[in-house]
Amino acid sequence: MRNGLIIGAVIAVAAVLFVVLRPDDDGDANTAAPATTTTDTTPTVTTPVVPQPPQPPPPARVRITVVNGLPQGGLARVTVAKGRRVELVITSDVEAEVHLHGYDLTRDVAPGAPATITFTATIVGTVEAELEDRGVPIAAITSKP
Repeated sequence: MRNGLIIGAVIAVAAVLFVVLRPDDDGDANTAAPATTTTDTTPTVTTPVVPQPPQPPPPARVRITVVNGLPQGGLARVTVAKGRRVELVITSDVEAEVHLHGYDLTRDVAPGAPATITFTATIVGTVEAELEDRGVPIAAITSKP
């Protein structure tokens, strides 16, 4: 019986040593499986990026309403960068000719028939729009470099 106990103890010690000394699940550097590599042979397709030219800003829109031959709210004062497009939209309850000095642009305006003057601000400084026949300034447009 004594021999049986010794054999049982040896088996128990062997089992404990096996559990304690066995390799981790992470793998031991010496016992790890060799790494495998794969090469993707699918060709890579790239779409070239085409730079887009910068878009110009929309025109600076200036709305002017003429009531009884005078600009409602007083003289419209506008400052824009040189090179900016400007759009003057004039409505009036009287017939008149609108003249944009410096650019020498004119448009007729009348009740129910608004006038639009579109131009590029190329003149550095201030130009005036007026009801030409009446001599009434309606806008001062300043362009800065």
